Amino acid sequence: MREPTAIRCYGKTPKTPEGKDAMTETTAMTSRPADDDALAGAADLPSVDRLLGMPVFEAALADYGRVQVTAALRRDLDACRAAALAGALTRDAVTPAAFGERVTRALTERNRAALRPVFNLTGTVLHTNLGRALLPESAVESVMQALTAPANLEFDLATGGRGDRDDLVAPLLCELTGAEAATVVNNNAAAVLLMLATLARRREVVVSRGELVEIGGAFRIPDIMTHAGARLVEIGTTNRTHPADYRNAIGEKTALLMKVHCSNYEVTGFTRSVDVAEVAEIARPHGVPVAVDLGSGTLARLEQWGLPHETTVQETIAAGADLVTFSGDKLLGGPQAGMIVGRKDLIARIKKHPLKRALRVGKLTLAALEPVLRLYRDPDHLIERLTTLRLLTRARADMAAQAERLAPVLAASLGEAYAVRAAPMMSQIGSGALPVEQLPSFGLAIVPAGGGKRGSGRALARLEAALRALPYPVIGRISDQTLWLDLRCLEASDEARLSLQFAELRA
Repeated sequence: MREPTAIRCYGKTPKTPEGKDAMTETTAMTSRPADDDALAGAADLPSVDRLLGMPVFEAALADYGRVQVTAALRRDLDACRAAALAGALTRDAVTPAAFGERVTRALTERNRAALRPVFNLTGTVLHTNLGRALLPESAVESVMQALTAPANLEFDLATGGRGDRDDLVAPLLCELTGAEAATVVNNNAAAVLLMLATLARRREVVVSRGELVEIGGAFRIPDIMTHAGARLVEIGTTNRTHPADYRNAIGEKTALLMKVHCSNYEVTGFTRSVDVAEVAEIARPHGVPVAVDLGSGTLARLEQWGLPHETTVQETIAAGADLVTFSGDKLLGGPQAGMIVGRKDLIARIKKHPLKRALRVGKLTLAALEPVLRLYRDPDHLIERLTTLRLLTRARADMAAQAERLAPVLAASLGEAYAVRAAPMMSQIGSGALPVEQLPSFGLAIVPAGGGKRGSGRALARLEAALRALPYPVIGRISDQTLWLDLRCLEASDEARLSLQFAELRA
């Protein structure tokens, strides 16, 4: 015979003096089997109105409103009723506290923002899936101002007439690149599409086979050509293209000679390509413009900070390119945008195309882009003020020190199931910029305890999923039977918050 067990049960109670139902908690001692007494039936479920009038729902009603709380409570009661009919509903599940906890948790999850901040510990600085470049403080302040006050987006303050939104950033772009004119659209893919649709519809565009790139999201140069109404003329081979290939391809229908930045890959070995200056020299006698899709589009010489050289927009314009397209949220370090800079007459034609309005940017993009561009006027302080550049040039010693501080915190949270150590690793720039270059970094390496490979993949997958499920998700990467948390993108101001998230794993 089992020992008597204390059972908490909630049942119907007498009316209050005001005539309202009241629910009171009673405790009974019984010698019946605990398993029988622990179950509740459908008759034990309280009404919606009774529960809503209880103190446990006051906070939820204040935060989410009666409509949402009532709907969530009805869903929970339906689930409890189904469990009761199946003989699986416990009395602990039908207390006011239990209802309040479940409903509040469901409402919190339902109202959680879909776009959430995360810790990028992948080792990829410009991670496309995590939003690429982080904006500097000056850009954040500018966006906040644009969000909360009217602005002269298309209003000329000097004349009092209608203005052109491109004028907010075009002078800066021309100053920084040496171009005659500039325009801005949603992203670089849009810039390429608009350029081709304007200048090459029903005409030919010459591109080397070694530059027919496909970037993430199935952005393919041949497909963009097709949708722009242009005819692609491929020249050379995958690994070798010569000046003569460009000369022989020029005809009466040639609209552009185009060069494309080889994002996400690099052709090595027995190779030959024709640089922008050579292509421009070939095109000039025929009056054919040269367009360059530069992709990442840096405005600074990265080698001055110890980074690998990446061709700048200024160098491309100086080499003779008539038009250059590039991104705003890659090496430039700004918001998502696509810039087209170059000859004034060609930019004027592009801005008149109907697609320009469809692809134009809004005030928030321009509000973020202008202060980022202004930072390039002061290259001496750029590394301090431009977030992307600061992350790319972080000292390995700083990251190693962070790893040494964080390793014991994570180890304490994971217990004996995993081994955690501070370890050297390699980062990458990301988003197609310098695809084969790596940056020495430091972070945390986690492996399942025991050292064996059997089942380690599942154990690492569980841990990786648990890190993603944290209130402030932590995103790492798994390779070589190890979960790597690269600290390159962890700013000093965020270290304490990451420590708190590691502590959350204990729960």
